[in-house]
Amino acid sequence: MPIYEYVCMECESHFEELVRGSEQVHCPDCAATNVSKQFSSFAVHGVTKSTAKVASGGSGGGCCGGSCGCGH
Repeated sequence: MPIYEYVCMECESHFEELVRGSEQVHCPDCAATNVSKQFSSFAVHGVTKSTAKVASGGSGGGCCGGSCGCGH
């Protein structure tokens, strides 16, 4: 059962709702059913800086980064 983010088109309230099947979603503030599903902030984010740095071959520290004195 997924949790979705919604915005109420009547009172502009933002809320999350656990949705079971084809259950009708109601705004918890005004009980309106005129709601719009929003993109989750988790789904919208892209690659983080640390991931991009590692993927581009940047030094991540540790032994392979040369900080352990192994001669690399």
